[in-house]
Amino acid sequence: MKEFLEPTAIIDSNNEQVDRFALDGIGDATDPSERAIRLYHRVRDGIRYDPFSIDMTVKGLRASTTLVAGRGWCVAKAALLAACCRAAGIPARVGFADVRNHLSTDRMHRFMQTDVFYWHGYTAIHLGDAWVKATPAFNIELCRRFGVKALDFDGQHDALYHPLDTVGHRHMEYIRYRGEFADVPVDDIVSTFERRYPLYRKWKQLAENAGS
Repeated sequence: MKEFLEPTAIIDSNNEQVDRFALDGIGDATDPSERAIRLYHRVRDGIRYDPFSIDMTVKGLRASTTLVAGRGWCVAKAALLAACCRAAGIPARVGFADVRNHLSTDRMHRFMQTDVFYWHGYTAIHLGDAWVKATPAFNIELCRRFGVKALDFDGQHDALYHPLDTVGHRHMEYIRYRGEFADVPVDDIVSTFERRYPLYRKWKQLAENAGS
């Protein structure tokens, strides 16, 4: 479990701000499951989901960067939750899957030109004798706005995307699991994005120009 407790280039659980954010989140909880539940909700609702804030650099994906920004996409939020868990002494890693999003917005579809989200990120947390999956991406305000069920995490069962929205329409379906890692596999994700998203290079250049 050692590698899933140590800080990495992206999951910087030794960062002072991340450590403080985690300690504030767990409060007086001493049980690992209760700590993980509190951290899940703190990241889910305390960091706004923003699918257009994708910065595929190590610095851009870093947990402390997401914390300071107060927003992030699924991979960034999963890395932050993993960092918080490690800061609290709970082994955690980042996991990935390709998912089909049936409720993707027109703006997202224009950018992606597909309803498949490659390398969707979640956090795998070791509690008891098992790894439990938790997806902290969609904050509760966003869920209410789009009529999507907010995911709850009980520390015992996987909390991935609900297959249906609040009125029974299909929301997300997992079509391919890509594994779980001690740190975010940036090069593999970028390689897939460049092959699968025709506008990725153009969007990347626009983002770099905006940040310069």
